[in-house]
Amino acid sequence: MNLKTLILALVVAHLAFIFPVYGQDKVVLFHEDFATLDNWQPFYFPKIEKHSVYTIEQSGDRHYLKAESNASASAIVYKEIFNIYEFPKARWRWKVGNIYKNADATTKSGDDYPIRVYIMFEYEPDKAGAFDKLKYGLAKKLYGVYPPHSSLNYVWASKEGPATIVTSPYTDQAKMILLRKGAKNAGDWQDEQVNIIEDYQKAFGTRPPARARIAVMNDSDNTGESSVSYMEYIEVTK
Repeated sequence: MNLKTLILALVVAHLAFIFPVYGQDKVVLFHEDFATLDNWQPFYFPKIEKHSVYTIEQSGDRHYLKAESNASASAIVYKEIFNIYEFPKARWRWKVGNIYKNADATTKSGDDYPIRVYIMFEYEPDKAGAFDKLKYGLAKKLYGVYPPHSSLNYVWASKEGPATIVTSPYTDQAKMILLRKGAKNAGDWQDEQVNIIEDYQKAFGTRPPARARIAVMNDSDNTGESSVSYMEYIEVTK
């Protein structure tokens, strides 16, 4: 999936939802157990005709997000904007049914993942240098708002390998955090817990912008393959 296109395109979703940041007294900003998708906004890419499908499945008293792709791509974006310095941690439980044979995190043609969690960081004009102010100023004239500054992509990579952080083949402003790799744990639930600030500093070598948004995606438009993945819950906390 073209991450640069995603970063620019999600600007549109940004216009639809403006929410206040929760106060310091809250420990959990939100906990999504996927009883419904009311808190999520679907996003479809203009140049990609075939979309991934996101639905809710239930087993007993538990609900699950089911993410399906078949040579397709689209995302769901949480409506809340949050301050990562107040809520720097995220947790979730996910599962992939399969990985992709032709996926490769280092190439554009292989830039697909059966599941990934995005953290999209807002551009801060008051902290930008002259070049960035010019670049983002031009983008704002074109899109109506500033595009995101950068993103972390927590992914289930299809290939094994020593790398844990990979720069997107589309833009150096997107870093891929390879939390899981290969088919070893496919079919089994896996629990993840991340510290967004620490991961950003490792990936970019600097501290991140304060305001961010979270998204989930299953894409296979580049490889032309298919997958079914699940997420039981996701939450953002102190």
